Amino acid sequence: MLMRTDPFREMDRIVQQLSGTSGTWSKPSVMPMDAYREGDDYVIAFDLPGVTPDAIDIDVERNMLTVKAERRPADRNDTVQMELSERPLGVFSRQVMLADTLDTERIRADYDAGVLTLRIPIAERAKPRKISIGSRKQISG
Repeated sequence: MLMRTDPFREMDRIVQQLSGTSGTWSKPSVMPMDAYREGDDYVIAFDLPGVTPDAIDIDVERNMLTVKAERRPADRNDTVQMELSERPLGVFSRQVMLADTLDTERIRADYDAGVLTLRIPIAERAKPRKISIGSRKQISG
């Protein structure tokens, strides 16, 4: 149901974590995800803690699903002196090539506790079905 398009994406994520660089709109960081089938739905869950729902953008063009999000710095007044800042800020993005067997017209998105969950129904044409066997009647002339 899911096709990986960039084998080096995980390596980029590790390098970004080690170097402490944040994602930008031109070179976003990778967001972790899980993908699995649950009944008649294909489910993809993205970890986006600290991201507000209005900072998440979900697009589907043909079979390419793109999720972009931006984690912005918290509003602080001038009296705050930062002692430690380890949570990554910036832009996060993930592109997933979806199989033709998924109904991209009926994707549902929910965001709860920092997890964006997309449910994509399996297309009716991809579900198993029984084929009945008919009999041919001979036509007499």
